[in-house]
Amino acid sequence: MTDPDTSEAIKAVVRRNTEQVQGQGDFGLFEELFADDFVDHTPQPGTTPDKAGVLVLYRRLRDAFSDFHPEIHWQTVDGDIVTTYKTYHGTHDGDFLGIAPTGKRIQFETVDAMRVRDGKITDHWGVANLYSVLQQLGRLPT
Repeated sequence: MTDPDTSEAIKAVVRRNTEQVQGQGDFGLFEELFADDFVDHTPQPGTTPDKAGVLVLYRRLRDAFSDFHPEIHWQTVDGDIVTTYKTYHGTHDGDFLGIAPTGKRIQFETVDAMRVRDGKITDHWGVANLYSVLQQLGRLPT
């Protein structure tokens, strides 16, 4: 069982990553929040399962959706793992998954679990509804 102060502290680390790194492109903060030995257990295609791979993913999302921003719906803590349910929003104004910019507004849901130890994100597991993004961009039937 995690005490309430520790739970809030590790949720804050994950929230800073979501809101400031992903949502605002603060890649200096990325270096502070992620452990050097970070492991992504569910890496996205074209990335590596390490800290460098996550940075590639984050930059790709910001390049494809310059106004990319998250909406956190809830977070929960189990031991040292923070699970977050959120919706990402953005305007498709850059290449995404080989799809040229369409100018369309998109949104997609994601559930992430991140382990936080000593104030650093050490592990990630996640599921993103990219199928819905492809539908919104007209690449798959709705």
